[in-house]
Amino acid sequence: MKIAIVGTGALGGWYAALLAEAGHEVHCLARSDFELIRRNGLTIRNKGQERVVRVASAAPCAAEIGRCDLVVVTIKSTANHALAELVAPLLGPASLVLTLQNGMGNVEALARLLPAERIVAGLCFVCINRTAPAVIDTTMAGYVRMAAAAGPINPAVTTCVAAFVGARVDCQAETSLEAVLWKKLCWNIPFNGLSIAGGGITTDLILAAPALNERAYLLMKEVQAAALARGHGFEDAHIKRQFVVTAGMGPYRPSSLIDFVEGREVEVEGIWGEPLRRGIEAGVRMPELVRLVAEIQARIAARK
Repeated sequence: MKIAIVGTGALGGWYAALLAEAGHEVHCLARSDFELIRRNGLTIRNKGQERVVRVASAAPCAAEIGRCDLVVVTIKSTANHALAELVAPLLGPASLVLTLQNGMGNVEALARLLPAERIVAGLCFVCINRTAPAVIDTTMAGYVRMAAAAGPINPAVTTCVAAFVGARVDCQAETSLEAVLWKKLCWNIPFNGLSIAGGGITTDLILAAPALNERAYLLMKEVQAAALARGHGFEDAHIKRQFVVTAGMGPYRPSSLIDFVEGREVEVEGIWGEPLRRGIEAGVRMPELVRLVAEIQARIAARK
């Protein structure tokens, strides 16, 4: 397939490289790294091993890439206001769009550009960072779960899953997008949030601090209650797994912490705001999440 990667940061760079290695014609839409990617390709590192992968092209403008079979969106949800500019020029009458963005509300933003049956959402359970321009470092390749924007598994989901499996990604289709969103938020809400609220700390320090460790657990239980109230409950075993997986990450910097430290806009609405609204609408009390959102907003305000 001809594939466009919209946003060649950590996730975008990693999957651009894997899809290119699998034989797809991959084009990178990159705001700042496009000249470097054109000249040198993408450098990807995984547990000490490094390789350089060439892609078909890299460009700062979607019009230079043109229509694609698949558009993979990996920009921050804070840039969703620019989706029409970034994605629309890449769309043909049968193009599929796969969003790999964090949080809730991304599918709804894309649905303004194309029919929902051509939109797929993927949730990435990974540890991937962009350590330098066009350099991607992966300490845990993890897995991806994909679901239709609306309804059960459809041909769009099947196509996207097949492309990622063919690129040697642990990828499976799920029957419900919201169910997978809540499972991902079970990690993102506490660990992205407490890394900021705790004063700019890595995940290992959250686990090592009894008070923060307890808050992470309470936040996960609130996420679990909200998911259950909306018909997408998950077991306590999933909560326990989040702590086990995080312990294996070492001193990991979540994406929101990186954005916060580097002075960029933080995905407050997608990761914390929208899930809080959905939980409250379902009749769930979420005092820990209310407290966390206030702390994050205060930290961001103080940074400015």
